[in-house]
Amino acid sequence: MSKTKRYVQTLDLRDDPEMIREYRKWHSEEYHWKEIVDGIRAVGILEMEIYILGTRLVMIVETPEDFDWQEGMRRLAQQPRQAEWEAFVSKMQGCSPDASSDEKWQMMERMFHLYH
Repeated sequence: MSKTKRYVQTLDLRDDPEMIREYRKWHSEEYHWKEIVDGIRAVGILEMEIYILGTRLVMIVETPEDFDWQEGMRRLAQQPRQAEWEAFVSKMQGCSPDASSDEKWQMMERMFHLYH
């Protein structure tokens, strides 16, 4: 098994229960946009999970060890329907409709690690 890197980011949703329900819906397997998932994989992201508590989202992204985050996000922004998706979900996120994913999600800093 090859080594991977993990990135953890956070973003706040609008404090609106209906918008949060919509956000959950559009991230479900039944409703997500296939082009978005395909684009995420196309840039080299191996795994992505989003967790929610109230309005707070936490996203965990796993990539190959040699993944260049800035280049990956630049390439992701150019994937089919990505700009359309970002504008669509920004209404629920309370972000600018023209913000890229990398501009909206804030990188978190690991402050504790349980060493082996």
